[in-house]
Amino acid sequence: MGVEAHATNERVTGRRWTVRLDPVGRGRADVRVSCSRPACAAQVLPSAAAGRAAAVAHLKAHLRAGAAPRPSAHCACRAEECHTHIRPAGPRERPAPWRCGGAVVLAVVTDREGRWWQVMECCSRCAAAHPTAKIVATAPATEGPAPADAVRADAPASAVPAAALSAVGPHFSHSAPVTAVPRQAPAPRSTRPVRKRPRRGRIAQRFVPHDLRPVALRDELTELGELFRAYQQRPEPDLAVLADLHARKAEAFFAWAEVTADTGLRLDARRAEQAAATARLQHLHRIGQAPDGEGPAVARLLTAPAQWDHARAVLAHVAAHAPLPSAEARLLVVMLTLRTAHTGVGNLVGQDLKGLPLHDPEHLVGQLLECGWLDMSGTTVEELIASRPESPTRIIVPSLTPDDNDPGPFTFGKKMRPKLSGWAQRVVGEKKLRKAKTEAEARLLALALATGADGEGRLGPEGQGIAVETLSSWCTVDPGDLLELVDRLTAADWLTEADVTGTHLTGRLTERVLPLGCPLT
Repeated sequence: MGVEAHATNERVTGRRWTVRLDPVGRGRADVRVSCSRPACAAQVLPSAAAGRAAAVAHLKAHLRAGAAPRPSAHCACRAEECHTHIRPAGPRERPAPWRCGGAVVLAVVTDREGRWWQVMECCSRCAAAHPTAKIVATAPATEGPAPADAVRADAPASAVPAAALSAVGPHFSHSAPVTAVPRQAPAPRSTRPVRKRPRRGRIAQRFVPHDLRPVALRDELTELGELFRAYQQRPEPDLAVLADLHARKAEAFFAWAEVTADTGLRLDARRAEQAAATARLQHLHRIGQAPDGEGPAVARLLTAPAQWDHARAVLAHVAAHAPLPSAEARLLVVMLTLRTAHTGVGNLVGQDLKGLPLHDPEHLVGQLLECGWLDMSGTTVEELIASRPESPTRIIVPSLTPDDNDPGPFTFGKKMRPKLSGWAQRVVGEKKLRKAKTEAEARLLALALATGADGEGRLGPEGQGIAVETLSSWCTVDPGDLLELVDRLTAADWLTEADVTGTHLTGRLTERVLPLGCPLT
């Protein structure tokens, strides 16, 4: 009985696993990252951006540590009877399954929203059928077994040299010995230049034809498809960029429809126009601006980004130059700074002090006079407290008085100063804060949150929150006491969805107080 030329190859099913990004609960910002491999434990991240970064890093770690694709593996899609690639059948057609073929590859498939990533060991044809598949590695080509009829039945395979097996034809026992005649290598083919076909673009599930003319239109469609796919990979959305992409797509699709007389392209162009308008409107609402010819989305007390920046500049100046450490002193310094910001001189009446949450305003004003931060030109504190609107008291803040060498810390003019002062009075004296009799610390926190939220009221840049250390320093309280102030503002319908972690305060301003906000731009 002869020796077998080679052993049979046993094929195994291709590997497949999935990394998912799921919300933890309704109304919560944190997300859960899970992996279908049994040794991987799920982890919870504070935001979708952090979860997406962790999921991609987890997937890359698997790809670096995992084995290369196996040439003998069955296609993972074929193991599931190619349900993913069966084309939908018409009323008189039967569904035809996808035919597997090509080298075995390791492909990564993801959804367009970036919620899951699937790695599978499949054939190159099935990988090409997935619109979002990216091939990570390709299995090496396997050498075919030696032909069985090249070995004599009555001799072991090791008795015949490998060169003879490839150079001599079939050899029979009754024939005369045949000398090995080496085969001559075929002459090389003439080298002819290979014509490279232009790259085939893809946009909105449509392939851009190679022969589309003009060439500038074909290149524009190809570039737009790449830009849309790059936008989908961004960690955070940018509605202004998305609106521009949709506008370019609408213009390009209208031109494409004119060239090809395709009604479907014209409809897609109109939908792209609508998407561009929607994205641009959402962007304007997010930054607190109004579309052309319309009123603002929120009727804010301060209407321009320059005014919002000036309000933040005043608060930052007071935080750095407040003469006394207490919260009541800081709140009073904020209000007096806004009264005298332009020339260093302003008017004050007793009601201005009585309207603030100060336990002993006479003593506090006396301290400001003693340290030299405030000057009233011979007027006593008692006369200030008793002064009325028809005879206000003239006050001077020397550090804000400009001269030839120092123009002062602020750049806004005399018309801007009363707007900022009126805004601060509205925030500090807000109706529900007064009814709740909140202290100076809570009023300072209200000022900080009004200038630290975006156009939608989310605290911090991109809704990431405000540092607890910054807020506690501004309100002159310990970080551990900040939670009590947050609870008071929540009870006064200033804050919603508030959450104080070890480092940041997250949440959003309520719709009621959005007009008092100075959105971050």
